Amino acid sequence: MKVKNPAILYPVFGLAALTVSILPFILRARIAASVKREVTPADFRYGESARVPGHVSLPNRNYMNLLELPVLFYVICALLYAAEAATPLLVQLAWAYVGLRAAHSLIHLSYNNVLHRLAAFAASNVVLVLLWVMAGTVLL
Repeated sequence: MKVKNPAILYPVFGLAALTVSILPFILRARIAASVKREVTPADFRYGESARVPGHVSLPNRNYMNLLELPVLFYVICALLYAAEAATPLLVQLAWAYVGLRAAHSLIHLSYNNVLHRLAAFAASNVVLVLLWVMAGTVLL
């Protein structure tokens, strides 16, 4: 008998929490830049204009990044939960993905070494592909 394993949902909530936790960084960067008159409201009318300094656009770029490829993570976790197919190994892979995405964000928003950031990003993508491949063997 299959049993729904809610453990696969915990990494989903973790990644969602990480994503939401970036919003204050965006707000802080934009307000500080506005106070310093580095930007105006018009600079954000259609996204971010070329006038927006990198230190202001960086948190927003990180946030957008957490809304792009992770969509595939949310989908596979939902499928595994709905199909009652979340094995302990798949749950561990899901947590590894969240951990690597957190590392990527931490690097991106702190010292921003491109090679370190790339390593975390690439590793998270490898884990995501493994999650899909292994889930495919369980689901199909």
